[in-house]
Amino acid sequence: MAQILVVDDEVGIRELLLEILADEGHQVLLAESAAEARRARERGRPDLVLLDIWMPDTDGISLLKEWSASGQLTMPVVMMSGHGTIETAVEATRIGALDHLEKPIALQRLLGTVKRALRNQEVLAPRQLSLATLGRAPALAETRKRLAQLALAPGPLLLRGDRGMRPDLFARLLAAPGTPFLDGVDLLADASSEVLARAGGGIMFVGDLSRLGRAEQKNLEFFLTRADKHRARLVSYSPVDPRTLAEKHEFDPALLARLSELVLKLPSLREFAEDIPDLAALILAQLVEARSCPPRRLSIAALNALRHHSWPGNLAELESVVRNLAFGALEDEVGLGDLERVLAAHAGPAAAPEIALDRPYREAREAFERLYFENLLARENGSMSRVAQHSGLERTHLYRKLKALGLPVGRREES
Repeated sequence: MAQILVVDDEVGIRELLLEILADEGHQVLLAESAAEARRARERGRPDLVLLDIWMPDTDGISLLKEWSASGQLTMPVVMMSGHGTIETAVEATRIGALDHLEKPIALQRLLGTVKRALRNQEVLAPRQLSLATLGRAPALAETRKRLAQLALAPGPLLLRGDRGMRPDLFARLLAAPGTPFLDGVDLLADASSEVLARAGGGIMFVGDLSRLGRAEQKNLEFFLTRADKHRARLVSYSPVDPRTLAEKHEFDPALLARLSELVLKLPSLREFAEDIPDLAALILAQLVEARSCPPRRLSIAALNALRHHSWPGNLAELESVVRNLAFGALEDEVGLGDLERVLAAHAGPAAAPEIALDRPYREAREAFERLYFENLLARENGSMSRVAQHSGLERTHLYRKLKALGLPVGRREES
């Protein structure tokens, strides 16, 4: 039948549910704490989880939030509590729980809930990579707030940013839950009202305007003129500034002006370095969840080194590195050695640093200092003692300098 994970700190409850569910023909896994439940979830996706709310290490609501944030909430979860309240049940449902059982659990209520939950398991699928749960870094948190504000504004929106930034992830933050999100690049070859109808009430995203030819620009104009009628919003992206787009990429200036009614600059990955460990763990968890690779987890040392890498290829490079780690690591825990091997394979010839010399002196000096410390932090894997030694700065002065430059502070102690 089904594989059911029962998570409860009371041995009597675990044994009772084991006996009842095993008699129904189900395979039952038991966990007495959130820590054991995490390990069981990492080993594979159960068909159903019966999750106690009150546990000594981590409560069930917090564990439910963790699974939701990491993309692992892809199975039905039923909460259990002997002290449940309406507020708790509503919060659990909002996060993603399917139902709530009150203790002591009546037999027929249990069996009915399990049967209904197992019918719903096929509806769930691994979520796409999302930035919705991230925002430790001020740059990303601010961008999310601006996108939430721009979601309420009418008219087309142009996103600007470096290549490799996966602008579709930012554009998806504009879409309300349950509304369509269409990738317009694939649809520009066949501009029609039928396509617009499919995007009705949602977002039509067109990535990298610099790659569009004249015919695709005409079809884009067709969508733009009819988007309001279908309550669809057109969001586009360009890795180059509007002037370069028009002069060097032969983009229609009039169309560009209409697409640029609202413009938002996206931060590069190194600007929200604090979120890189969570982002990398999420990418890896989704690969494991899709059963594309064996169960894997990133070590603390590897996560720290990921945070301090310079990432010239931005999000696309991070995704590629994590995929290589997922498929190429020999152990369940991906260590620093694995990461250094993959980063060395990805590294190309060192590019000359780009610092605009036409800036005012103070801005040029700050740009150089940021580039200098970014490279030093990456080379020393975030070790603050070695960064201080190589830079010749006293530790307290170094911390102040990194904070002023908006750079993440590395390890305070050697591992």
